[in-house]
Amino acid sequence: MHEMSITKSMLEIIKDEMDKSKVSQLRSVRIKVGELTAVEPDALRFCFEASTKNTPLEGASLEIEEVPLKGKCRRCGNKFRIEAFVSRCPECGGADIEKISGTELDIVSIEAE
Repeated sequence: MHEMSITKSMLEIIKDEMDKSKVSQLRSVRIKVGELTAVEPDALRFCFEASTKNTPLEGASLEIEEVPLKGKCRRCGNKFRIEAFVSRCPECGGADIEKISGTELDIVSIEAE
């Protein structure tokens, strides 16, 4: 389960930011998880809760925005949802597709006091 290692890395970043800001109580964390990362949001929530239990971070909420895999055709500029990993432009049939979303795994915001 790679969600546990992702959670541990995320919590290290959060703790560092909290130390820099001199806050001690984490309220919430917002993240974006792209479809192509193969991260299961429910597993990530479970790992977050397990990793923060009996720590000063316990009770914080984890808000996950799931980002679909989207592409942009380099031939015609059409932006579209990539489904079933078929990377052909539905507009012109072109195969030169740039992924424009769905690969992110980002901390968007941290609310703490």
